[in-house]
Amino acid sequence: MKRPLRGALSSIALLSGLVLTISSCGFGGSKSDANDPNTLTFLAPIYSDSTKSEWDKIISDFEKANPSIKVNLQMESWTQIPDVVRTDLQSESSTPDILNIDAYSTYATDGKLYPASQIVDSSVLSDLQPSFVKNASMNGTQWALPLFASTRTLFYNTDLFAKAGIAAPPKTWAELTDDAKKIEALGNGVSGYGLPLGKEETQAETSLWTFGAGGNWSDGNKITVDTPQNLEGVQAIKDLAATGATEANPGSTDRTPLLNVFTQGKIGMIEGLPPTISMIQQQNPGLKYATAPTPTKDGTPVTLGVADHLMAFKKKVDKTAAIKKFLDFFYQGSTYASFVQAEHFIPVTNSGAQAMADDPVTKAFDATLPTAKFYPSNDPKWAAVEGAMKQQLGTVTQGADPTTVMKTIQQAAS
Repeated sequence: MKRPLRGALSSIALLSGLVLTISSCGFGGSKSDANDPNTLTFLAPIYSDSTKSEWDKIISDFEKANPSIKVNLQMESWTQIPDVVRTDLQSESSTPDILNIDAYSTYATDGKLYPASQIVDSSVLSDLQPSFVKNASMNGTQWALPLFASTRTLFYNTDLFAKAGIAAPPKTWAELTDDAKKIEALGNGVSGYGLPLGKEETQAETSLWTFGAGGNWSDGNKITVDTPQNLEGVQAIKDLAATGATEANPGSTDRTPLLNVFTQGKIGMIEGLPPTISMIQQQNPGLKYATAPTPTKDGTPVTLGVADHLMAFKKKVDKTAAIKKFLDFFYQGSTYASFVQAEHFIPVTNSGAQAMADDPVTKAFDATLPTAKFYPSNDPKWAAVEGAMKQQLGTVTQGADPTTVMKTIQQAAS
């Protein structure tokens, strides 16, 4: 599902430009660590304020059970981690042994990853839900391990809806636009719809609109960006922004700070993900809100499904034995379910789903999975396309022509 499931919902993630490097036993590692088969480096993104403490606990428990193995944890915000990965992969000594990120296919195509069958036991592989295994595979080989899943659904402020005289959540784009304008007209700094097209997760918001027009980012063989359906979705984004019923400057607004604004009651509608529920509970438990299916062009339900992944990089020094012990430990029932529950996402293992059957987030979002479409993360060109989206798509709310923008992004797949 960043990934980037891309669930960086913490206030830490708002500190753009600040590199957050956190080790489970100090800052970073040494060159000698790269030559030690029992010392692992693990680079992971921040999903929430509790992500570090959750990994620290897992690593501490693992190291107690496996005293000969050491795991050095480095964490980065979602805005920083793509650049950190690009820099680290320039040399083997700085390449992490284990990486948690969304796209994996470029690294697999370049021959940098171990197959999943070499880094976890077969019992772990058989516990994964098949659709996520497929999303983590290329040419019949699974290269990554899905971490957890996320989908999107519309969150709306019921108090603002009542004040604006809106009786039910919108099902179509036309209804969403009308409702957003009514809410915006209430004044007091309230925005009708939160439209995050900043670099944090442009591709996610955009996908909800392109999928809502019947579009896809791949035809199964190649990346498809500048199709009529995708263009229609992006044009709808531009049209909504032009009404003035969104926040100011949506092209430069990131999702995390915008969700904070919604949580404080200043936005009528926004697309949220599973951790949004706990975010509201923690920051403003008195907020009156409800959820509804994502509005689309004609009201046909569809949403974005995202699975972030764990992957392991090949090194001259073979560390697969230590990697396998750590990842097998992580995916065992209670450890995995506890981590997913703490981060408020949807489990991708059968045992995890059973353990979390009564979890409120699982109950609320599990029903959205049947209507989910995924990024083509098993296409090695997707990472470049995603990067181009983050650079280009926000400009359509600043006057850029959608057709030109989509053609430019399509070129990134060449």
